[in-house]
Amino acid sequence: MLRVENLKIGSLPPLSFEVAGAECLAVEGPSGAGKSRLLRAIADLDPVRGHISVDGASQREMPAASWRRLVRYAAAEPVWWTDTVRQGLPGGPAGAARIQRMMAALNLDPRLLDAPLALLSTGERQRFALIRALVDEPRVLLLDEPTAALDPANAALVEEMIRYQLLAGKSVLIASHDRGLLARLAHQRLQLARPVLPARGGRAA
Repeated sequence: MLRVENLKIGSLPPLSFEVAGAECLAVEGPSGAGKSRLLRAIADLDPVRGHISVDGASQREMPAASWRRLVRYAAAEPVWWTDTVRQGLPGGPAGAARIQRMMAALNLDPRLLDAPLALLSTGERQRFALIRALVDEPRVLLLDEPTAALDPANAALVEEMIRYQLLAGKSVLIASHDRGLLARLAHQRLQLARPVLPARGGRAA
């Protein structure tokens, strides 16, 4: 179970919630409300105040690398630091077998593993980034607009893979503007409101 207590992000009020295994939390709100910042904070990518734990293990008491093996963030615009997908994926026989299964499930040609990343479409890079996030089986998945760059057919494949992760007992948080996706997958919802900025006073005459 993921537990978030009194997490303070920007000018939002403190956030507290729980997401059990096999549950999906939809993080909703207008652009600029803080959805991505919330996911990044839970992944320990941005410093924030508050307490976050997974199955009783506190983020504060764990090295960042160990935490990120438990809690994985998949960005809306994934970044690759390698020339090919294969270079950016973990190795080992078990990982290779999982990669092949997920590629087949997401309709990805195996030849793309060694193609220059610059030649892949945005949707192909996004689906490979999802595989990268899932291959070592984290306990918590933080998915930021996971289907935004996909056509309906490939979006349906990604949705099915997320559903499989839920069946496997993972805790899933999804930030998305796709109301249909959230309606089909979410067990609970967290609505973020865009912070209201104070009005700028007029200049004295």
